[in-house]
Amino acid sequence: MISCYLTLAVLSLSLFSFSEKERFKPSRWHGFDLIEFTFDSVEAKIVFPEKANENRNWIWRARFWGHEPQLDLALLERGYHLVYVDVSNLYGNQQAVKRFDQFYEFLQKNFHLHPRAVLEGMSRGGLIIYNWAAVNPDKVACIYADAPVCDIKSWPGGLGTGKGSPEDWKRCLQAYDLDENSVKSYKNLPIYNCVKIAQAGIPAIHVCGNEDKVVPVEENTNKLAENYRKAGGFIEIVLKKGVGHHPHSLRDPTKIVDFITKYAIK
Repeated sequence: MISCYLTLAVLSLSLFSFSEKERFKPSRWHGFDLIEFTFDSVEAKIVFPEKANENRNWIWRARFWGHEPQLDLALLERGYHLVYVDVSNLYGNQQAVKRFDQFYEFLQKNFHLHPRAVLEGMSRGGLIIYNWAAVNPDKVACIYADAPVCDIKSWPGGLGTGKGSPEDWKRCLQAYDLDENSVKSYKNLPIYNCVKIAQAGIPAIHVCGNEDKVVPVEENTNKLAENYRKAGGFIEIVLKKGVGHHPHSLRDPTKIVDFITKYAIK
């Protein structure tokens, strides 16, 4: 059964006419109210806690909706909202950043969430959460990245020790308007722009498998963490021994939940 809270939330959307609000489809997700809709011609979702906490905290999942949802569910239980807007095949480029900008404004105008989001990026989702945070540090409470891509040369490029993905690499270069030569000197990537985030005092936690052959830790998380710490930032790395790129998250997400709830309230 859809709650009265969700019904009122949809009816109060300030940017849409009554007829346009019909495209907001209410349903349920793991026992929580959900609305699905189209935003900027792509799929978007908002999941509502049974009762929002007093700070109206929220977590923004960047990619792979519904995959290993244990953290998302744990935070919903704690009164967090969960949001998603699709940025597939953009690899964190400027178009993806712009879509995040627009979605953030939409959420603030219509749902009045906390000004600072908790960012969640699995795998390639690491690109957009760091690239967006680098230009919006005042809108970020903390970062949770899971086996994150932090350098497109590592994945999908495969220019290091990782397997890479030829088809994704082709799309990625097109998305960034780069080629095989210009990408080598391209710096607007998490391993570099994380310095701005660290300097803003935003804490981060990474969960990685030490045997990841798809997104090697040494080329991604370790490089980012080195620059993060040099810039004075705090980053915690949870290394899963004997684990590859999958499974993401932790079976028991308590460690990640504790990190987020410690830093999300400001």
